[in-house]
Amino acid sequence: MEFSVENTILVVSILLIIGVITAKFSSRLGLPSLVFFIVVGMVLSQYIYYDNAILTQLIGTFALIVILFEGGLQTEWHHIKKVYKPSLSLATIGVLVTTSVTGIAAKYILGVTWFEGFLFGAIVGSTDAAAVFAALGNKDIKRKLTSTLEAESGTNDPMAIFLTVAFLELIQDPETNPFLLMFNFFWQMGIGLLFGFILGKMAVWLINNINLDSSGLYPVLSIAIAVFAFGITTLFEASGFLAVYTMAVFLGNHDITYRHSIVRFNEGFAWMMQILMFILLGMLVFPDQLLKVFWQGILLSSILMIVARPVGVFISLVFTKFNLKEKLFISWAGLKGAVPIVLATYPLVVDIENSGLIFNVVFFVVFTSALIQGATISPLSKYFKFSKGAKAEIAHSLELVSIGKTKNEMMEIEIEEGALILNHEIKDLPLPENTLITAVIRGESLITPTGNTTLQPRDTLFILVHKAKRGEVKNIIRKKEESE
Repeated sequence: MEFSVENTILVVSILLIIGVITAKFSSRLGLPSLVFFIVVGMVLSQYIYYDNAILTQLIGTFALIVILFEGGLQTEWHHIKKVYKPSLSLATIGVLVTTSVTGIAAKYILGVTWFEGFLFGAIVGSTDAAAVFAALGNKDIKRKLTSTLEAESGTNDPMAIFLTVAFLELIQDPETNPFLLMFNFFWQMGIGLLFGFILGKMAVWLINNINLDSSGLYPVLSIAIAVFAFGITTLFEASGFLAVYTMAVFLGNHDITYRHSIVRFNEGFAWMMQILMFILLGMLVFPDQLLKVFWQGILLSSILMIVARPVGVFISLVFTKFNLKEKLFISWAGLKGAVPIVLATYPLVVDIENSGLIFNVVFFVVFTSALIQGATISPLSKYFKFSKGAKAEIAHSLELVSIGKTKNEMMEIEIEEGALILNHEIKDLPLPENTLITAVIRGESLITPTGNTTLQPRDTLFILVHKAKRGEVKNIIRKKEESE
């Protein structure tokens, strides 16, 4: 097929359709969708020559911003705050230990220098949130475990990126001051968190007060803020990815106008970027090149899954209350995904020695990790009895565009186990004046509420409330016994 604008548009549309269809198959097979997207890219590489590492890195970075932002928006802080200490330990100490063990193995297996070995370890040191939860599918896994994995996956990318850049600098200039690298680490993490928090507060205020003419502009504004957060943070040489995730978590845990539209838009946008990114990454490699590093890839992948990741997890969680089975599950759920492959383009861009070898082996390791671990996470959760079956999904959602410019808003809140309002009738709830529960979703049923409707666990309430009373209503619905 000859290159033209029309042909390019046709190919992109076909790729997106194939991506959506393969995502459907991946959820049924219990495999991360990235496996199928990569395969599509590898098949296309046989017909379309593509080797632009710089363009791939650019698209991959933008895709990671979108994916991290979407993941942060849907992260519930009241779950994350219970496990933030072990999650941060996994995201820092865990990545460092995993990098070290894998780096030592890579030095001898690949026959590279020490710095190149540790560079390889740094590249594959982080886990991927999208890959992990695609593999878990619709299973209702123990909340403590999913929250830990979610928080770790959202916060360990900056550590892996820092280590990758640091070892690249050491390879290019062995005389680099290690104390300067240490200062850079704390600067990147600290400023990244600070900017994320500040920009999160600004984003909440802006979205709730800008009063745009079209509701469709609010999702566009949200993603623009995410990209701005990355750009302005990296301008100060800090971690843009950490800033994006922190800002998204802050934004997602506050009441914002057109929340449903913003979340749904970013969810679809994140899927589109995943499809495009992984297909492009798949096009960067050729099957015959992967066959040349087959045994090295298998050996390093096995060491990473069976030795390096578990050692990192057990050391990170040594002072926590996680039991042996939980630590083993967290170890096995450390799937590799977008970040390692994108980081593997860094050596290609600066053109260091063995950059091609490192990229191909990283690609092989990520692919086998997603394939093997991705297919077995769900069965393992059942074996350890961490899975409660299918996850209960909200059957309906509602957003009234017509009230966007008023002082009222429609809230959507799920009643959790242990909530004080459970088994109480609606008429007995201490809701603020002029607050109205308009609908109750129970399982697959839509209930028209009356004052005598008794509330049950997992009920989803749609509540019409004054914007100033959103926090008060949320506290009433979610309040639990003191022991909780």
